Amino acid sequence: MFCEQCEQTASGNGCHQWGACGKSPQVNAVQDLLIHCLQGLAQVALRARELGIKTQVADLFTCEALFATMTNVNFQQQRFTEYIKQAIAVREKLKVQIQQASNTSEKWSELACFEPDFDSSLVEQGQDISLKFISQSGTDIDIFSLKLTVLYGIKGVASYAFHAQELGQADEAVYQFCYQALVNLQRQDLSLNDWVNLALEVGKINLRTMELLDAGHTTTYGHPTPTPIPLNTRKGKAILVSGHDLKQLKALLEQTVDTGITVYTHGELLPAHGYPLLKQTYPHLYGHYGTAWQNQTRDFAKFPGAIVLTTNCLMPPHEEYQDKLFTLGPVGYTGLIYLPGNSEGTPDFTPVIQKALELPGFTEDEPPRQVMTGFARNAVLGVADRVLAAIDSGKIRHLFLIGGCDGAKPDRNYYTEIVEKVPQDCVVLTLACGKFRFFDKNLGEIAGLPRLMDVGQCNDAYSAIQIALGLAKALNTTVNELPLSLILSWYEQKAIAVLLTLLYLGIKDIRLGPTIPAFLSPNILKLLAENYNLKPITTPDEDLAACLG
Repeated sequence: MFCEQCEQTASGNGCHQWGACGKSPQVNAVQDLLIHCLQGLAQVALRARELGIKTQVADLFTCEALFATMTNVNFQQQRFTEYIKQAIAVREKLKVQIQQASNTSEKWSELACFEPDFDSSLVEQGQDISLKFISQSGTDIDIFSLKLTVLYGIKGVASYAFHAQELGQADEAVYQFCYQALVNLQRQDLSLNDWVNLALEVGKINLRTMELLDAGHTTTYGHPTPTPIPLNTRKGKAILVSGHDLKQLKALLEQTVDTGITVYTHGELLPAHGYPLLKQTYPHLYGHYGTAWQNQTRDFAKFPGAIVLTTNCLMPPHEEYQDKLFTLGPVGYTGLIYLPGNSEGTPDFTPVIQKALELPGFTEDEPPRQVMTGFARNAVLGVADRVLAAIDSGKIRHLFLIGGCDGAKPDRNYYTEIVEKVPQDCVVLTLACGKFRFFDKNLGEIAGLPRLMDVGQCNDAYSAIQIALGLAKALNTTVNELPLSLILSWYEQKAIAVLLTLLYLGIKDIRLGPTIPAFLSPNILKLLAENYNLKPITTPDEDLAACLG
């Protein structure tokens, strides 16, 4: 196998025997075969769009299928076989519509006509496709590096677009770009500079996609407000919901009204408590249980109720709790119970409710503990005058955005240590599951403002960007001139898309860790260092001294 799309890829050089995430070589090969089929579908979809044919079915399917190939989303070989068959069916239906609209005989490329032999090994066919893709770039590792950057970036874009369209937010330009990028991955005539520009275009389109998702969240559930979240459990039957999907969380809350079941969030769903139309409407959305995704084997084993996994990140489950773990959407693992959606994508959560009622739940109330969330763009920019006044008076010396993905590597303790060492006259903004390294620390206040503010989940990266842009506008300066340092952790492909967005916006001096992506060649890394001063993290003391110097 060949996979280097996540931060924990083996030895920092790529997974070749087995995925560090738990993905088998067989699943990896069939995923590669699916990507190849999506490239053929993209070519046909682009032609359909030229003729004014609606491609909504292809648009939504492509995003879901790309999402499913992301790290820690789906480990089921059979699901990817079904995705491949669906890609071909959607493609061929579009061809019929194109033929009817154009009244001419279209000449389709080999890619647009490709269909695997379902009577032979899809794994072997996928391995052949992967080797062909690698060999296309020949000895030019820099172009191959950028091809991977683009591919992984559009996977992140697709996941954001998937969530946005669930909430009724879509932009034809996003789908158009994803199709074109998929097709371009097959091209051999683009220069290094062309690929650099295409990678930055991924960042541009990702900014628009995150804007759509932000609009979906805020128009549906209201703008987040600073909200205390209980970390203690309470007596009673319980359901735990993990992942990122607010729509599916709301659907579960609706179906559990008056059941006596308490719903807890896990992982990236912690910021859901900050949305007023969720929290106020469903009082049985009570608290948060556990921490980041890589700790779920411990958290899930201890949780005495049913568990729902709505999106990434799914760890290969342990036998002791897999009978109470349910998946939906693009998420899957052999042996787990899958909840199919209705015509609107909403599952029937009856099996989850029944399981929760069968299990013991919590037998007593724990002593109260809590954290705060809800410091999204409206909340922070709503007190921008106080922030700016505190900066102007010297009460706030510096702002740090410390966040991103969490992971299992021990060197991620860097992020805990640097937050602990941030001086008392500095503020820490955080987002995504990287915050679980320090989310429950009491850093106190400055000028009546919390020193630690949780902006939200990784799907809320747009909010963090808008906070930076808003403060820069208020000070009549640029983001690069703000007393602001970005110290980011990454793990999967949404983080890659967000990094490309920051580079597209011209933001410099980003510190990235715990390691630099394996898919960035030395020359591409040098280019990013020279043009954007992108650099790896070092030690907390050294990086703090450099940021504050």
